[in-house]
Amino acid sequence: MYVLTTTEKKIIMKDQTKIIAALLIGAAAGAALGLLLAPEKGETIRDGIADYIEDLVESAKIKTQSTKDDLKEFGNQIIDQAKTRIKETVEQATEQINEVKSKVKATAGDFNNSVQKS
Repeated sequence: MYVLTTTEKKIIMKDQTKIIAALLIGAAAGAALGLLLAPEKGETIRDGIADYIEDLVESAKIKTQSTKDDLKEFGNQIIDQAKTRIKETVEQATEQINEVKSKVKATAGDFNNSVQKS
């Protein structure tokens, strides 16, 4: 399974954000033009524009919250990966230290035995 790098994930998130922003801007422009060119009373048009803008704001809030949640989850995954790597490194270092201690003790014991025999 291929795991995306942090840089690749950032690029994908930036591209998704650009697409969402472009869609929202295009939808707003299209709706505004449609409302302005529609044969309705001015008050009705203004109400329609206000309602549409409220919908856009709500949609933007939802997208922002979703992006925030995705970023938080991504950050938590990175932190978990870092913790795992640190734990593994500490375990390996502890094993190596214990091996060195054993070798030093064995060498000291051999040296002590050879001194006592002399």
